[in-house]
Amino acid sequence: MKPTLLVLAAGMGSRYGGLKQLDTLGPNGESIIDYSIYDAIEAGFSKVVFVIRESFADQFKDRFEPHLKGKIETEYVYQELDKLPEGYSIPEGREKPWGTGHAMLMAKDAIKGPFAIINADDFYGREAYQTAVDFANNSVVENEYAMIGYALDNTLSEHGTVSRGVCDTDAQDNLVNIVERTKIGYLNNKVVFYEGEETTELTGKEPVSMNFWVFKANFFEALEKGFVDFLKEKGTELKSEFYFNALVDTMIKEDKATTKVLSSDAKWFGVTYQEDKPIVQESLQKLIDAGIYPSNLWE
Repeated sequence: MKPTLLVLAAGMGSRYGGLKQLDTLGPNGESIIDYSIYDAIEAGFSKVVFVIRESFADQFKDRFEPHLKGKIETEYVYQELDKLPEGYSIPEGREKPWGTGHAMLMAKDAIKGPFAIINADDFYGREAYQTAVDFANNSVVENEYAMIGYALDNTLSEHGTVSRGVCDTDAQDNLVNIVERTKIGYLNNKVVFYEGEETTELTGKEPVSMNFWVFKANFFEALEKGFVDFLKEKGTELKSEFYFNALVDTMIKEDKATTKVLSSDAKWFGVTYQEDKPIVQESLQKLIDAGIYPSNLWE
């Protein structure tokens, strides 16, 4: 069964000032999602599932369906606050979404086989999708999943520090732990992370998570149970979120799953703020000039 691509695209872009999922970044109005799906088709994905909000569903479909029809199967699922297991309700005053684990859970009925999950506003590079497909096609262990690990220095910004999940792996490249470093950047041409007034030098080659994972359909069972457990413990809180990668970490520590860290040499980039837009546009143009993408993606 060819894998499905699950695209997390329900964010409202409050820091960006609009729906960055739909913003035009390529020379012919392409968004980052366009490039992601183009790469996924080339790598061998057979279906794409978008997690979006119902409030912008028509706008979203009008934007992508004309390009994708006949090229890849598409399906749309909706992340809304009230989509909760029976017996649970939205606590008064809560406006914040329930998190990436909840968003992924919305696709449970739309995905029947192996799948990869990505952020809508992140550019991951062609080889990452091929690596994901190869793993999905060859992994036969029931609870073996994978994460695409990017070299830290391929994910840094020249405009300030970033927060990254730095991965620890064992001798078999299985994920052991992810350490969140909230301030990583360049200092005197070296990569360092800051802890208070102290700095610690890194090599820049450490694998980091950029939220590109590969799962089997059985992960939805663990996700359902994990979300109920989360609601029991934190369901009355107004800002707590249920993250799928936190569930993976728990499963690893309880020996219920293993996760391969698959290295990618690709250059990652993404849009968080409007100031990121020209940098992304320039990066895409360089890839077009190098012949990696056509100037008109869907021509």
